[in-house]
Amino acid sequence: MSWRVVADLGLCQGHQMCTGEAPDVFAFDDGTDQVVVLQEHPDDSLRPQVESAVKYCPAMALAIQEEQ
Repeated sequence: MSWRVVADLGLCQGHQMCTGEAPDVFAFDDGTDQVVVLQEHPDDSLRPQVESAVKYCPAMALAIQEEQ
């Protein structure tokens, strides 16, 4: 089973916590003041970092979706 990273830009408030937790997966666009997902399907080795980013996002704008 694979997984992907999802960011709800309507919820993103630009806190940038995700870029600290998983800098290989998330970046920040200063122009839009929103998260940018660099890797929608990151390697499994990055999953713990992505899970931390999802957990600590103050706006709850991030999610992991399981795919079959």
